[in-house]
Amino acid sequence: MRVRVLVFGVLKDLIPEASATIELEDGACVQEVLDYFRRAFHQEGKLWASLAVAVNREYVPASQILHDGDEVALLPPVSGGAATQVALTRDRIDAEGIVAKLKQGEDGAVVVFDGIVRNNTRGRRTLYLVYEAYEQMALEQMRALVAKAAADFAVREITIVHRLGKLKVGETSVLVAVASAHRAAAFDACRWLIDTLKKTVPIWKKEHFEDGAVWADGEPFPPEISA
Repeated sequence: MRVRVLVFGVLKDLIPEASATIELEDGACVQEVLDYFRRAFHQEGKLWASLAVAVNREYVPASQILHDGDEVALLPPVSGGAATQVALTRDRIDAEGIVAKLKQGEDGAVVVFDGIVRNNTRGRRTLYLVYEAYEQMALEQMRALVAKAAADFAVREITIVHRLGKLKVGETSVLVAVASAHRAAAFDACRWLIDTLKKTVPIWKKEHFEDGAVWADGEPFPPEISA
């Protein structure tokens, strides 16, 4: 059988093609895809141990059985009831405009996380950042986070917008805004959303410095989705 394999983030620097079709025996599982690439790039042992895998845009364990035509995505650690807005955009994020539209008369609080591009990382001067995503899966994961946050924290409305492409210093990379009747619920939901997004939504960041460029280290995947 044949499966299509997609790679993202730092894996794109190791594997010449961003996607490839490989042949496997019938009944093969995800682990055999991982082994296939681990043999080819064995020097990156630490990286292979930290991956998550998605099949047809859903996280799966290494034991997942594959079928002919499946789309397998190898994902390095990611560095993306209520009414909602969930979006990926290559345009500047208008944080003030989004928050203004979010507010309603029944709200007692709007809590906002506005992630911005800073001018340095560990003493290296940043020129710009480039964000990329496994876009369809990222949007599905963001919608799932919003649905869970709305149910768990009982907030009225949530907006998550994440930039892709090239970002300058001072620009917003991700905006999470939560509107609620009560501030405690809004604070808790906003913090949970950005923390979980950073660990589970397939969005990666490449940092460009005066002296070179590097893919940003991602946070480890939660154990339940790590391959």
